[in-house]
Amino acid sequence: MLKVVIIDDEKDALEALEWKLKKCVKEELLVTKCSSPTIAVDIVKELQPDLVFLDIQMPEMDGFSFIEKFPNRSFQVIFTTAYGEYGIKAVKVKALDYLMKPIDIDELTLALVKVKNQLKHKVFEEANTKINIQADGRVYLVPKEDILYLKSDKSYTTIHLTNGKNIIATKTLKEVHKKIIYPEFLRVHNSYVVNLNYVVEYNKGVNELTLNEGTIIAVSRSKKNELINTLNLDK
Repeated sequence: MLKVVIIDDEKDALEALEWKLKKCVKEELLVTKCSSPTIAVDIVKELQPDLVFLDIQMPEMDGFSFIEKFPNRSFQVIFTTAYGEYGIKAVKVKALDYLMKPIDIDELTLALVKVKNQLKHKVFEEANTKINIQADGRVYLVPKEDILYLKSDKSYTTIHLTNGKNIIATKTLKEVHKKIIYPEFLRVHNSYVVNLNYVVEYNKGVNELTLNEGTIIAVSRSKKNELINTLNLDK
């Protein structure tokens, strides 16, 4: 099933795009429409769609402000707009495509081919979730779910595992983090990348995370808002 959310403040645009999608998509399709980007933030967080069609100019919140609510988004974005001047900005926020209104059904079909290719790539990545880490003259193949957090020590990085063991890599935290491209691994401090699946508590007063085995991780001020948005916490 392809899960799609369409966000546009114009009702006619919502209806037209839904109709065209049903013409283009042969497999099972779930379409959710929303005319309010503010409400759509919660809808997208709840539904976890594969694809979001997003208008750019809307009165409550523009499309780029909407994207900022999802710093580690797992869904693809296709912008839909009557204005042509936002193409470069759309590329910078890694939108999959940029369709001009009124949307041409052939261009929509081509965009959906891109979506399907991306989804196939995502399935492949999820099936190959072992991360290779070089240390001690060896290459360790570590399942992502075995990693609790990473800690920087200047030019070294310690990978703390769920079984209590550590791997010390002769690479910076930034270099190791590049290998772990999954959204649950968030850099919360200059010295820490945390697997958010193991966070059990966030202490706002001292800006610290507690992991399920008791480790306390500091959160920097610059990363606080990103953490709150990613975990969908009340501000």
